[in-house]
Amino acid sequence: MAVHTVQLIGRPEPVPVGKIVCMGRNYVAHIAELNNPRPDRPMFFLKPGTALRPLEDPIVIPPYSKKARHELELAALIGKTLKDAAEDEVYPAIDGYAVSLDVTLQDVQDGVKERRHPWEIAKAFDGSCPISPFVPASQVPDPQDVMMKMLVNGERRHHDSTKLMIWKIPELIADASRYFTLEPGDIVLTGTPAGVGPLEPGDALEMEIEHVGKYTSSVAR
Repeated sequence: MAVHTVQLIGRPEPVPVGKIVCMGRNYVAHIAELNNPRPDRPMFFLKPGTALRPLEDPIVIPPYSKKARHELELAALIGKTLKDAAEDEVYPAIDGYAVSLDVTLQDVQDGVKERRHPWEIAKAFDGSCPISPFVPASQVPDPQDVMMKMLVNGERRHHDSTKLMIWKIPELIADASRYFTLEPGDIVLTGTPAGVGPLEPGDALEMEIEHVGKYTSSVAR
């Protein structure tokens, strides 16, 4: 079985990854732009290790979709086991932060939602989680107040702060630990702000999260 890894800057060996826990609908304006109902509690779904790809690699849209979209997210790398965690246990358990994308097949997701089927084929396919190397948590003074920016072909898409999250990082990770034991090497995606948009073959992407990194990528033709 393949072992999927990420890089934590300053650590010589790659970090083996377990699961990727994703937070849905965590920014009010993003909920509004997709005409979704606002949840009354954190909303989670999972991606497997095969979803990971280096952020700078070209994004490959599966042939069964004609309408993909980008969702820029701050990712947290878990460094200590969390189960039924208290909120004050969360930040000490985070080893690092990364720039990530939740690539979503919008047409596929719309279809499975209509049939009340799970989202995995729209959200958890191979390569659906491009991710940068993680910077040590100590290099991010306040992960709850960093700007997230994304340009597609020079056009501004995402441009908001993590302070606009509905559920803050300690809240959402503590809540996730009620359902899933979070283990070292697990990754938590914290939700996307407003500005999601389409991805087309040949698109040029520029992504930046303050104190975490600035990266470029593209969509494969």
